[in-house]
Amino acid sequence: MSSLLPDAAAGVPVPVLVALPAHSPLSARPLHYLHPHALPAGTLVRVPLGARQVLGVVWDGPEQPESDSVQLRAIGEVLEALPPLDAGWRQLVQFTARYYQRSMGEVALSALPPQLREVDGTQLARRLKKLDKAAVGSATEPAEAPLPLSAQQQAALATLQHQRLQAQGQPLPPALLFGSTGSGKTEVYLQAAAALLDEDAQAQVLVMVPEINLTPQLEQRFARRFPQHRMVSMHSGMTPAQRLQAWLAAHFGQARIVLGTRMAVLASLPGLRLIVVDEEHDPSYKQQEGARYSARDLAIYRAHHAGAGVLLGSATPSLESWHHSRPAGDGDAGGRYLRLCMPDRIGAAPLPRVRLVDMRQQPWQTVFSAALLAAMEERIARGEQCMVLLNRRGYAPVLHCGDCGWKSECPHCSAYRVFHKLDRTLRCHHCGFTERVPFACPSCGNQDLRTLGQGTEQLEEALAQQLQDLQRPDGSAIRILRMDADTTRHAGSLEQQLGQVHAGDVDVLVGTQMIAKGHDFRRITLVAALNPDSALFSSDFRAPERLFSLLLQAGGRAGRDAAIGSRSELWIQTQFPEHALFAALQAHDYPAFAAQQLEERAAAGMPPFSHQALVRAESRDQQQAQDFLNLALHSLQQYDPQGLVFGYPAIPMTPQRVANRERAQMLLETDQRQALLRLLPILSQLLQQHRPRGILRWAIDVDPLAI
Repeated sequence: MSSLLPDAAAGVPVPVLVALPAHSPLSARPLHYLHPHALPAGTLVRVPLGARQVLGVVWDGPEQPESDSVQLRAIGEVLEALPPLDAGWRQLVQFTARYYQRSMGEVALSALPPQLREVDGTQLARRLKKLDKAAVGSATEPAEAPLPLSAQQQAALATLQHQRLQAQGQPLPPALLFGSTGSGKTEVYLQAAAALLDEDAQAQVLVMVPEINLTPQLEQRFARRFPQHRMVSMHSGMTPAQRLQAWLAAHFGQARIVLGTRMAVLASLPGLRLIVVDEEHDPSYKQQEGARYSARDLAIYRAHHAGAGVLLGSATPSLESWHHSRPAGDGDAGGRYLRLCMPDRIGAAPLPRVRLVDMRQQPWQTVFSAALLAAMEERIARGEQCMVLLNRRGYAPVLHCGDCGWKSECPHCSAYRVFHKLDRTLRCHHCGFTERVPFACPSCGNQDLRTLGQGTEQLEEALAQQLQDLQRPDGSAIRILRMDADTTRHAGSLEQQLGQVHAGDVDVLVGTQMIAKGHDFRRITLVAALNPDSALFSSDFRAPERLFSLLLQAGGRAGRDAAIGSRSELWIQTQFPEHALFAALQAHDYPAFAAQQLEERAAAGMPPFSHQALVRAESRDQQQAQDFLNLALHSLQQYDPQGLVFGYPAIPMTPQRVANRERAQMLLETDQRQALLRLLPILSQLLQQHRPRGILRWAIDVDPLAI
């Protein structure tokens, strides 16, 4: 434990970032501690904060504290075994905190592995010994040979190489790799990484994926291709010890390849030369708690300032990336991104045929149309696989009583609890409140409780009943597998289930959107999407973009093997088959869909033609939350006399109440990003000043994805 040093003669003041409570008056700047001598910025130290010893980062800042009357405490311990975090990492933290309106200490410390915040110098030394032992070993298996490239892949790689040579030390433009599903984007990632790793012995490559379930497949591809280079993963599914070892390997430069989810964008990578953002359109790259950063956008910022390349890959790019990569023409200077196109699948495999089933012509409460079932039976009889997509887990969204109208509402949220038949529970997917299914209606005692809607559990049960007489080509019973957050929550279950699908042990895969993107399922020839209509008429202007992306990505899981690709189909059961979105989907024409959406957004002044920030507040009382936000908006207007930023009055969020907390939101919008960024720090101060006792918490979400 460090001791109090009564005067500056006992040491020099050192600015240190520590994690402080959000919106604390002290969180805007580093705290000062005493040490016998100055320490380099980026050094990790342990310092006293109240009665605790916490991890801190020595920061760039004033050498003297703001007040001479403050009695400074001494730094408890310097973690000298770790090299200081470099200037590029510190700049990234500073930008993230400023842009997303969070404290630098919160961003910096949350970017470090949790276990690093707990260990002392002795414990750290033991972990570094393990790290050194892991680095000594070398791979004995030969590297997998690169796959032959198509003309489009060759052109994409040649363009990337040309841009790198032409840059001559200048920042590289972000590159958008727009390739259809199955066009070989991963091979482009692999060969682009190989070129840099061979060229520079210190180079590091960061490969980002949106979700944990996509990491096993990509890990295998990179491990087979680069057995001579150390590779580590970074995601929340790892144990604290694993996360620390991976971070240390990256920080010391031992890990040449880092594969991770959004958290990896803030990792310490001193030799960073390339960032790959796979499925760059995916909303999972946006953090929804704490510092609400976009990992994709931070990757672009980090690559620009590190002199590294950044490659964004997707078959359905975000409309922002698509707009920023537009070619020049008709008086338009074009976007600042480079667009690389690979519209054809490898091996000339055709894209799946899209078939629409008009559910208005089907019998009431039909789950699977007769035509779809017949098509699935045909595939299974040939030994091929089918995939059924429904983005709702559980058995049914609502349990209700037909006599009195009772529904399975959550007592803590303005939402319904979902019926899970497997364990006979009603679960709220917002607050987690769980109860056993009642034997009778709690209101009237009726024992005939019924379900409304469908979830993945119900689809699995319905398929098992309707396909029970069907056999595989070898005469054995068919196998139906359900993959969702419920079935993959145990350690190792995700990898095991994916292995069963790849091995051909599964005939029908049923799941949520986690099975729809990024996976290379070679035997699937039919994908069915059920009940996608709710997104067609959503109040969220991004809903059509997300739906088109999900369906096109899901269809892309079918027919990836050229030998059977000619039979691949995407079936969509919908009440609105005439909708324009489905017409674009049938033509696999993302550019046409994007053009139509961008035209609508330009007319309405929506992103990417404007910039937004969403302010949220939680209280026990809805009116208080709205009044709090409206008062801050009214006060903000005096700092914006030109009216560059428009603020909409506060309204309830959806759902309005979660865990007994009333939620309200207020939207700020402008066509000048700098005007918004200038006002947001002022707004933060106003919110803190006007915060009444009943406001539980508030937050600013810059560039929100869900409104």
